[in-house]
Amino acid sequence: MLILGIETSCDDTAIAIYDSNYGILCNYIKIQKIHHKYGGIVPEIAARYHLKNIITVINKVLKKTNKKLHDIDGIAYTCGPGLINSLIVGATFGHALAFSLNIPIIPINHMEGHLLSIMLSKKKPSYPFLGLLISGGHTQLIYAYQLGKYKIIGTNIDDAIGEVYDKVSKFLKLQYLGGKYLSKIAKLAIPCQIKFPRPMTSDKNNFNFSFSGIKTAVKKFIDANNIHDIQMKANIAYAFEEAIIETLFIKSFYALKKYNIHQLVIAGGVSSNDTLRKYFFNQLKSHKIQLFTSKINYCIDNAAMIAYVGMQKISEQNQYQSSSIMINPKLTLNDIIT
Repeated sequence: MLILGIETSCDDTAIAIYDSNYGILCNYIKIQKIHHKYGGIVPEIAARYHLKNIITVINKVLKKTNKKLHDIDGIAYTCGPGLINSLIVGATFGHALAFSLNIPIIPINHMEGHLLSIMLSKKKPSYPFLGLLISGGHTQLIYAYQLGKYKIIGTNIDDAIGEVYDKVSKFLKLQYLGGKYLSKIAKLAIPCQIKFPRPMTSDKNNFNFSFSGIKTAVKKFIDANNIHDIQMKANIAYAFEEAIIETLFIKSFYALKKYNIHQLVIAGGVSSNDTLRKYFFNQLKSHKIQLFTSKINYCIDNAAMIAYVGMQKISEQNQYQSSSIMINPKLTLNDIIT
Protein backbone atom coordinates (compact mmCIF):
# COMPACT_ATOMS: atom_id res chain seq x y z
CA MET A 1 0.00 0.00 0.00
CA LEU A 2 1.25 3.49 -0.91
CA ILE A 3 0.19 6.56 1.07
CA LEU A 4 0.78 10.10 -0.18
CA GLY A 5 1.43 12.53 2.69
CA ILE A 6 0.67 16.25 2.36
CA GLU A 7 1.99 18.73 4.94
CA THR A 8 1.17 22.45 4.57
CA SER A 9 0.63 23.58 8.16
CA CYS A 10 3.00 26.54 8.00
CA ASP A 11 5.27 27.88 5.26
CA ASP A 12 7.05 24.88 3.73
CA THR A 13 5.33 22.63 1.20
CA ALA A 14 6.11 18.99 2.00
CA ILE A 15 5.10 15.82 0.16
CA ALA A 16 6.08 12.22 0.92
CA ILE A 17 5.21 8.68 -0.12
CA TYR A 18 5.12 5.87 2.44
CA ASP A 19 5.22 2.24 1.31
CA SER A 20 3.78 -0.32 3.74
CA ASN A 21 6.55 -2.75 2.73
CA TYR A 22 9.58 -0.48 2.43
CA GLY A 23 8.81 2.61 4.52
CA ILE A 24 9.43 6.13 3.26
CA LEU A 25 10.25 6.19 -0.45
CA CYS A 26 10.64 9.96 -0.68
CA ASN A 27 10.28 12.90 1.68
CA TYR A 28 10.54 16.22 -0.14
CA ILE A 29 10.30 19.68 1.40
CA LYS A 30 10.07 22.88 -0.65
CA ILE A 31 11.31 25.70 1.58
CA GLN A 32 9.76 29.14 1.17
CA LYS A 33 12.81 31.39 1.34
CA ILE A 34 10.82 34.54 0.64
CA HIS A 35 10.00 34.97 4.35
CA HIS A 36 13.63 35.90 5.07
CA LYS A 37 12.81 39.18 3.34
CA TYR A 38 10.19 40.01 5.98
CA GLY A 39 11.99 38.64 9.02
CA GLY A 40 9.11 36.27 9.75
CA ILE A 41 6.34 34.21 8.17
CA VAL A 42 3.59 36.13 6.39
CA PRO A 43 0.53 33.81 6.41
CA GLU A 44 -1.05 35.06 3.18
CA ILE A 45 2.23 34.75 1.29
CA ALA A 46 2.79 31.27 2.75
CA ALA A 47 -0.59 30.11 1.41
CA ARG A 48 0.06 31.60 -2.02
CA TYR A 49 3.37 29.77 -2.28
CA HIS A 50 1.73 26.49 -1.25
CA LEU A 51 -0.65 26.95 -4.18
CA LYS A 52 2.27 27.71 -6.45
CA ASN A 53 4.42 24.78 -5.31
CA ILE A 54 2.17 21.85 -4.41
CA ILE A 55 1.68 20.34 -7.89
CA THR A 56 5.37 20.76 -8.75
CA VAL A 57 6.44 19.11 -5.49
CA ILE A 58 4.06 16.16 -5.97
CA ASN A 59 5.37 15.63 -9.48
CA LYS A 60 8.95 15.66 -8.19
CA VAL A 61 8.13 13.05 -5.56
CA LEU A 62 6.38 10.84 -8.12
CA LYS A 63 9.36 11.14 -10.45
CA LYS A 64 11.88 10.38 -7.69
CA THR A 65 9.95 7.24 -6.67
CA ASN A 66 9.12 6.20 -10.23
CA LYS A 67 5.42 6.12 -9.33
CA LYS A 68 2.25 7.32 -11.04
CA LEU A 69 -0.76 8.94 -9.41
CA HIS A 70 -2.84 5.82 -9.99
CA ASP A 71 -0.30 3.84 -7.89
CA ILE A 72 -1.33 5.78 -4.77
CA ASP A 73 -3.71 3.86 -2.49
CA GLY A 74 -4.55 6.60 0.00
CA ILE A 75 -3.83 10.20 0.99
CA ALA A 76 -3.05 11.68 4.41
CA TYR A 77 -3.02 15.43 4.95
CA THR A 78 -2.34 17.78 7.86
CA CYS A 79 -5.63 19.17 9.15
CA GLY A 80 -4.20 21.19 12.07
CA PRO A 81 -2.87 22.86 14.03
CA GLY A 82 -1.34 25.50 11.80
CA LEU A 83 -2.02 28.57 9.66
CA ILE A 84 -5.59 28.31 8.40
CA ASN A 85 -4.94 29.38 4.80
CA SER A 86 -1.96 27.06 4.51
CA LEU A 87 -3.99 24.16 5.91
CA ILE A 88 -6.77 24.89 3.41
CA VAL A 89 -4.41 24.46 0.47
CA GLY A 90 -3.22 21.01 1.53
CA ALA A 91 -6.66 19.82 2.63
CA THR A 92 -8.60 20.92 -0.45
CA PHE A 93 -5.93 19.73 -2.86
CA GLY A 94 -5.72 16.36 -1.08
CA HIS A 95 -9.49 15.88 -1.17
CA ALA A 96 -9.73 16.84 -4.83
CA LEU A 97 -6.96 14.39 -5.69
CA ALA A 98 -8.47 11.59 -3.59
CA PHE A 99 -11.88 12.15 -5.20
CA SER A 100 -10.42 12.02 -8.70
CA LEU A 101 -8.52 8.80 -7.91
CA ASN A 102 -11.41 7.31 -5.87
CA ILE A 103 -9.10 6.47 -2.95
CA PRO A 104 -9.44 7.00 0.81
CA ILE A 105 -8.18 10.19 2.47
CA ILE A 106 -7.60 10.86 6.15
CA PRO A 107 -6.92 14.06 8.13
CA ILE A 108 -3.88 13.88 10.42
CA ASN A 109 -3.06 15.91 13.51
CA HIS A 110 0.25 17.69 12.88
CA MET A 111 1.33 17.15 16.49
CA GLU A 112 0.56 13.43 16.32
CA GLY A 113 2.76 13.34 13.24
CA HIS A 114 5.64 14.91 15.18
CA LEU A 115 5.11 12.62 18.16
CA LEU A 116 5.16 9.48 16.00
CA SER A 117 7.93 10.58 13.62
CA ILE A 118 10.24 8.49 15.82
CA MET A 119 8.52 5.40 14.39
CA LEU A 120 10.32 6.12 11.11
CA SER A 121 13.63 5.33 12.84
CA LYS A 122 15.22 1.92 13.37
CA LYS A 123 15.28 2.50 17.12
CA LYS A 124 11.71 3.11 18.23
CA PRO A 125 9.81 3.02 21.52
CA SER A 126 6.98 0.71 22.52
CA TYR A 127 3.76 1.97 24.05
CA PRO A 128 3.30 3.54 26.53
CA PHE A 129 5.95 6.25 26.34
CA LEU A 130 6.36 9.90 27.30
CA GLY A 131 6.73 12.47 24.54
CA LEU A 132 8.30 15.92 24.82
CA LEU A 133 7.02 17.98 21.89
CA ILE A 134 9.07 21.14 21.38
CA SER A 135 8.48 23.45 18.44
CA GLY A 136 7.78 27.02 17.44
CA GLY A 137 4.21 26.83 18.68
CA HIS A 138 4.22 24.06 21.29
CA THR A 139 5.99 22.84 24.40
CA GLN A 140 4.14 19.80 25.67
CA LEU A 141 4.58 16.62 27.64
CA ILE A 142 2.44 13.84 26.21
CA TYR A 143 1.54 10.48 27.71
CA ALA A 144 1.20 8.19 24.68
CA TYR A 145 -0.91 5.16 25.63
CA GLN A 146 -1.19 3.71 22.13
CA LEU A 147 -1.71 4.84 18.54
CA GLY A 148 -4.36 7.55 18.58
CA LYS A 149 -4.70 7.67 22.37
CA TYR A 150 -2.78 10.49 24.08
CA LYS A 151 -3.01 12.71 27.12
CA ILE A 152 -1.42 16.16 27.39
CA ILE A 153 0.00 16.25 30.92
CA GLY A 154 1.92 19.50 30.52
CA THR A 155 1.90 22.45 28.12
CA ASN A 156 3.26 25.98 27.74
CA ILE A 157 1.13 28.55 29.56
CA ASP A 158 2.75 31.42 27.66
CA ASP A 159 5.42 31.45 24.94
CA ALA A 160 6.39 28.12 23.39
CA ILE A 161 10.06 27.22 23.37
CA GLY A 162 10.61 27.95 19.68
CA GLU A 163 9.03 31.39 20.05
CA VAL A 164 11.32 32.23 22.96
CA TYR A 165 14.41 31.13 21.01
CA ASP A 166 13.42 33.41 18.14
CA LYS A 167 12.62 36.38 20.40
CA VAL A 168 15.88 36.10 22.33
CA SER A 169 17.78 35.88 19.05
CA LYS A 170 16.13 39.18 18.05
CA PHE A 171 17.22 40.71 21.35
CA LEU A 172 20.76 39.65 20.41
CA LYS A 173 20.25 41.07 16.90
CA LEU A 174 20.88 37.76 15.15
CA GLN A 175 19.61 37.06 11.64
CA TYR A 176 16.23 35.52 10.72
CA LEU A 177 15.63 31.95 11.87
CA GLY A 178 17.58 33.11 14.88
CA GLY A 179 17.03 30.02 17.02
CA LYS A 180 19.48 28.10 14.87
CA TYR A 181 22.07 30.88 15.02
CA LEU A 182 21.59 31.37 18.74
CA SER A 183 22.53 27.72 19.34
CA LYS A 184 25.46 28.11 17.00
CA ILE A 185 27.02 31.11 18.75
CA ALA A 186 26.30 29.56 22.16
CA LYS A 187 29.03 27.05 21.33
CA LEU A 188 31.52 29.94 21.29
CA ALA A 189 30.77 30.91 24.88
CA ILE A 190 33.39 31.32 27.59
CA PRO A 191 32.27 30.13 31.06
CA CYS A 192 30.97 33.10 33.05
CA GLN A 193 28.62 33.97 35.88
CA ILE A 194 25.52 34.73 33.81
CA LYS A 195 22.57 32.74 35.15
CA PHE A 196 18.93 32.83 34.09
CA PRO A 197 15.96 31.30 35.99
CA ARG A 198 14.61 27.77 35.68
CA PRO A 199 10.89 28.60 35.98
CA MET A 200 8.27 26.33 37.54
CA THR A 201 10.76 23.60 38.47
CA SER A 202 10.09 23.42 42.21
CA ASP A 203 6.72 21.66 41.97
CA LYS A 204 7.26 18.00 41.00
CA ASN A 205 3.58 17.53 40.15
CA ASN A 206 3.16 20.49 37.82
CA PHE A 207 4.29 19.67 34.28
CA ASN A 208 3.35 22.96 32.62
CA PHE A 209 5.99 25.28 31.17
CA SER A 210 6.50 29.03 31.35
CA PHE A 211 9.33 30.65 29.41
CA SER A 212 8.27 34.31 29.41
CA GLY A 213 10.27 34.88 32.62
CA ILE A 214 13.49 33.65 31.02
CA LYS A 215 12.79 35.82 27.98
CA THR A 216 12.26 38.88 30.17
CA ALA A 217 15.38 38.16 32.23
CA VAL A 218 17.51 37.97 29.06
CA LYS A 219 16.02 41.21 27.72
CA LYS A 220 16.68 43.05 30.99
CA PHE A 221 20.27 41.77 31.12
CA ILE A 222 20.95 42.88 27.54
CA ASP A 223 19.39 46.32 28.09
CA ALA A 224 21.23 46.86 31.37
CA ASN A 225 24.61 45.97 29.93
CA ASN A 226 24.30 47.49 26.44
CA ILE A 227 25.53 44.30 24.78
CA HIS A 228 27.27 44.62 21.39
CA ASP A 229 30.33 42.40 21.79
CA ILE A 230 29.99 39.06 19.99
CA GLN A 231 31.66 37.18 22.85
CA MET A 232 29.13 38.53 25.34
CA LYS A 233 26.34 37.62 22.95
CA ALA A 234 27.73 34.08 22.85
CA ASN A 235 27.88 33.95 26.65
CA ILE A 236 24.28 35.16 26.95
CA ALA A 237 23.14 32.67 24.32
CA TYR A 238 24.85 29.87 26.24
CA ALA A 239 23.30 30.89 29.57
CA PHE A 240 19.87 31.20 27.97
CA GLU A 241 20.08 27.81 26.26
CA GLU A 242 21.38 26.20 29.42
CA ALA A 243 18.37 27.51 31.38
CA ILE A 244 15.91 26.33 28.71
CA ILE A 245 17.39 22.84 28.38
CA GLU A 246 17.69 22.28 32.12
CA THR A 247 14.08 23.41 32.60
CA LEU A 248 12.86 21.01 29.92
CA PHE A 249 14.83 18.17 31.45
CA ILE A 250 13.68 18.77 35.03
CA LYS A 251 10.01 18.85 34.01
CA SER A 252 10.39 15.78 31.80
CA PHE A 253 12.20 13.87 34.54
CA TYR A 254 9.47 14.67 37.06
CA ALA A 255 6.86 13.31 34.64
CA LEU A 256 8.86 10.17 33.87
CA LYS A 257 9.13 9.41 37.58
CA LYS A 258 5.49 10.16 38.40
CA TYR A 259 4.15 7.95 35.61
CA ASN A 260 6.88 5.33 36.04
CA ILE A 261 7.85 5.46 32.36
CA HIS A 262 11.31 4.53 31.11
CA GLN A 263 11.06 5.80 27.53
CA LEU A 264 11.23 9.45 26.47
CA VAL A 265 10.64 10.63 22.90
CA ILE A 266 11.73 14.16 22.04
CA ALA A 267 10.09 15.48 18.87
CA GLY A 268 9.35 18.70 17.01
CA GLY A 269 11.59 21.25 15.32
CA VAL A 270 13.56 22.22 18.44
CA SER A 271 14.43 18.56 19.06
CA SER A 272 17.05 18.88 16.31
CA ASN A 273 19.17 20.92 18.76
CA ASP A 274 22.29 18.79 19.34
CA THR A 275 23.15 20.45 22.66
CA LEU A 276 19.71 19.52 23.98
CA ARG A 277 20.02 15.95 22.69
CA LYS A 278 23.42 15.43 24.31
CA TYR A 279 22.29 16.88 27.63
CA PHE A 280 19.19 14.66 27.82
CA PHE A 281 21.15 11.57 26.81
CA ASN A 282 23.86 12.13 29.42
CA GLN A 283 21.35 12.85 32.17
CA LEU A 284 18.99 9.96 31.42
CA LYS A 285 21.48 7.14 30.86
CA SER A 286 22.33 6.92 34.59
CA HIS A 287 18.61 6.52 35.36
CA LYS A 288 18.17 3.69 32.85
CA ILE A 289 15.70 5.72 30.83
CA GLN A 290 15.81 5.31 27.04
CA LEU A 291 15.94 8.45 24.93
CA PHE A 292 14.52 8.43 21.41
CA THR A 293 15.21 11.19 18.90
CA SER A 294 14.40 11.31 15.18
CA LYS A 295 16.72 12.09 12.29
CA ILE A 296 16.97 15.83 11.74
CA ASN A 297 14.87 15.78 8.55
CA TYR A 298 12.04 14.18 10.53
CA CYS A 299 12.23 16.77 13.34
CA ILE A 300 11.21 19.71 11.18
CA ASP A 301 7.78 19.94 9.54
CA ASN A 302 7.67 17.13 6.99
CA ALA A 303 5.19 14.96 5.12
CA ALA A 304 6.86 11.64 5.97
CA MET A 305 5.41 11.74 9.48
CA ILE A 306 1.96 12.57 8.07
CA ALA A 307 2.12 9.73 5.55
CA TYR A 308 3.27 7.30 8.25
CA VAL A 309 0.42 8.10 10.64
CA GLY A 310 -2.00 8.00 7.73
CA MET A 311 -0.79 4.53 6.80
CA GLN A 312 -1.30 3.26 10.35
CA LYS A 313 -4.82 4.61 10.57
CA ILE A 314 -5.94 3.57 7.11
CA SER A 315 -4.43 0.07 7.09
CA GLU A 316 -4.53 -0.98 10.75
CA GLN A 317 -7.72 0.69 11.94
CA ASN A 318 -9.49 1.19 8.61
CA GLN A 319 -10.21 4.77 9.69
CA TYR A 320 -10.71 7.32 6.99
CA GLN A 321 -13.15 9.86 5.69
CA SER A 322 -13.71 10.36 2.01
CA SER A 323 -16.03 13.35 1.74
CA SER A 324 -15.94 16.22 4.28
CA ILE A 325 -12.85 18.40 4.51
CA MET A 326 -11.54 18.77 8.06
CA ILE A 327 -9.43 21.79 9.12
CA ASN A 328 -8.76 23.05 12.65
CA PRO A 329 -5.97 25.63 13.13
CA LYS A 330 -6.11 25.14 16.91
CA LEU A 331 -6.28 21.35 16.96
CA THR A 332 -4.70 19.62 19.97
CA LEU A 333 -3.77 16.04 20.71
CA ASN A 334 -6.73 15.86 23.07
CA ASP A 335 -9.14 16.50 20.20
CA ILE A 336 -10.81 13.64 18.37
CA ILE A 337 -10.74 14.04 14.60
CA THR A 338 -14.09 13.19 13.04
